[in-house]
Amino acid sequence: MKTFRSGQLVKMNPLLDYCEAHLSDTVAAIEALVRLESPSTDKAAVDRCGAVLADMLRSAGAEVDVLSQAERGNHLRGRFAGDGRPVLLLGHFDTVWPIGTLERMPLRRDGDRLHGPGAFDMKAGIAMAITAAAALRATGTPHPPITMLWTTDEEIGSGTSRETIEMEAHKSTAVLVLEPALPGGALKTARKGCGEFELTVHGVAAHAGLDPGKGASAIHELAGQIAAIERLQDLPRGISVNVGIVSGGSRPNVVAAEARATIDVRAPTRDAAAALEAAFRGLYPARPGTRLTVKGGFERPPMERTALVGGLFARASQVASSLGRVLAEGPAGGGSDGNFTAAAGVPTLDGLGAIGDGAHAAHEYIDVPALPWRAALVAGLLASLRDPSA
Repeated sequence: MKTFRSGQLVKMNPLLDYCEAHLSDTVAAIEALVRLESPSTDKAAVDRCGAVLADMLRSAGAEVDVLSQAERGNHLRGRFAGDGRPVLLLGHFDTVWPIGTLERMPLRRDGDRLHGPGAFDMKAGIAMAITAAAALRATGTPHPPITMLWTTDEEIGSGTSRETIEMEAHKSTAVLVLEPALPGGALKTARKGCGEFELTVHGVAAHAGLDPGKGASAIHELAGQIAAIERLQDLPRGISVNVGIVSGGSRPNVVAAEARATIDVRAPTRDAAAALEAAFRGLYPARPGTRLTVKGGFERPPMERTALVGGLFARASQVASSLGRVLAEGPAGGGSDGNFTAAAGVPTLDGLGAIGDGAHAAHEYIDVPALPWRAALVAGLLASLRDPSA
């Protein structure tokens, strides 16, 4: 089992053998991380998980930096020595699940499936990355320097981690994102850009019975604006617009002085995202006496399937072929921190994490038998990215 790296050979058999022999270690790491619940907004809980993860990284041979945060969990950066320019392995260990979720969604093994909150998205991917690095080290396989950046606020927009993500990406030959795979194990070569807008309508209050004509209803105006916003959606082009939260008014007998809506937006390209931004900024009131305030925008730029992304996928496909596997690719509607690195012009490949299902859902699980070959894929891809002149 061999794959070519710039005219040189990467021996895949030893890497796969190592990952298969250490499957129990990979599973144990996943279980340890899942047991440490780490909701994005609970700094103490996230840091407890991070402390254990930092020990795992050190045990695997990494030099670990704890990037302290005042309000969010501390991010972790692990560096493994190698030859040439580094490759960035990227992901997060915060989850959407609140403390106490394990009581109703316990960590459990059901045949080939390991269930648990945060297992699929994406603590399994972190454990796989550590196994991949350990496999390279144990087999003496030459590889580039590896930077692992595990963050704590991806699920809430990456506000405290984006600068570090982009900084590390610019230092790197490529970025491999250990987010979960698409169904069947396909990698993610495109992701929609994600944004959120808040539209506030300011009206004029009045008594709904005595002086309704003296008022200007913010709620009525908002209803018309929602209809206009809905027309911005173009699902065949991959553009989605969802008014997810609506609020306003004070009492039934008062003409509403204020109303607001929060809108989720997704777009597959930068041009489409820019057009949506312009459309929201261009909204204007239809009813006399009302005015609009628009806040927000795209938090994550689209990850487009550029030639750089395609070339990295082709390389991964070659490594997978050496493992007797066929890789597929596809787009994802959700965003990840890979959106930032791809938009920065750094070759980025996403979805290299676990195979499974149920991200953010009660049935969340990973496919345990797939873990070794997926970890070997990451290891082989890392080896293939070593600068042959180093």
